[in-house]
Amino acid sequence: MKQPSRQARWERRTQVPLLVLAVAFAVAYAVPIVAPDAGEGVHRACTHAEWVVWAAFAVDYMVRLGLAADRRVFVRTHWLDLAAVVLPLVQPLRLLRLVATLMLVGRRARMAPQVRLTTYVAGAVVGLLMFGSLAVLSVERDAPQGNIKNLGDAVWWSFTTMTTVGYGDHSPTTGLGRLVAVGLMLSGIALLGVVTANIAAWFIARFERDDQVERLQLAVLRELQDEVRALRDEVSRLGGAPGPMPAQAAAGASPCPSCADPAGVTSPTP
Repeated sequence: MKQPSRQARWERRTQVPLLVLAVAFAVAYAVPIVAPDAGEGVHRACTHAEWVVWAAFAVDYMVRLGLAADRRVFVRTHWLDLAAVVLPLVQPLRLLRLVATLMLVGRRARMAPQVRLTTYVAGAVVGLLMFGSLAVLSVERDAPQGNIKNLGDAVWWSFTTMTTVGYGDHSPTTGLGRLVAVGLMLSGIALLGVVTANIAAWFIARFERDDQVERLQLAVLRELQDEVRALRDEVSRLGGAPGPMPAQAAAGASPCPSCADPAGVTSPTP
């Protein structure tokens, strides 16, 4: 059996800790938005936690790059990870750190072989709803013309945007808010396509399995019919064959005892 590479072993060992850090990032990101009146120490601690999580993902990327067999191929095939690590350094905005963390967590979740598609889609929906709501609330709450002022409005807007319903009762007015809206729209369409394709694949697999069972049953019935036909032919052949001759007839003797002469010589029957 082929042994996993050092990179694969590192990814398997760090998967759970990084997911825990991602949850900590979600809490640190949500607290200042949900509770804007919290103390300065709380806001500072949340900001430090966000940067610590980002640094952990950056270190993880550098370690995987060092363990990769071909670093050029790794950078070329993991360019999204690199962009997520570099993105917060370009402009240290909380929204950029949010996007970076989502990108990195999504990459690591997709590489986990034990994560099923349904679980991944459900987690992606919940995560996008939560982060989309928090992101649009953080950029729209203080906008002069904004109409998304509380968490309830933000969640409702995120849900209608992801499902592409778009009632229009709440809509972003800032550039960053509209950028978040575009991301939610594209993500909602993609997730809807994944769910639809998954359901269609399940039905197709079920129909193919039923069709295969039916074909096996028909094959068994044909074999039984052939066996019954062969048995009938054998019985018919055995029933039509002549039986064995009596011993006297085989010896040429007369079946009538009175036909024998006194001398003991059997006379031919006229």
